[in-house]
Amino acid sequence: MSKNVRLFQYVIIFTPSDKEEKDGVKAKVLVDVTNALSQDEKSVAILAARQIPEEYLDKLDQVNIAIRPF
Repeated sequence: MSKNVRLFQYVIIFTPSDKEEKDGVKAKVLVDVTNALSQDEKSVAILAARQIPEEYLDKLDQVNIAIRPF
């Protein structure tokens, strides 16, 4: 018997530091709203984290993953 699967949506957002903001860098969506089927939010967070573009891996403290269950 398979476990219950739920629908989630996630989006990945980059928020520039204060210094970067002064230099004209703006907040942006790195990964647009994406649908995912999973058993729990933790699994979706892992899936989403793998989608972070390589050029932002050194700025993970400025990357946010927003997850919404249905």
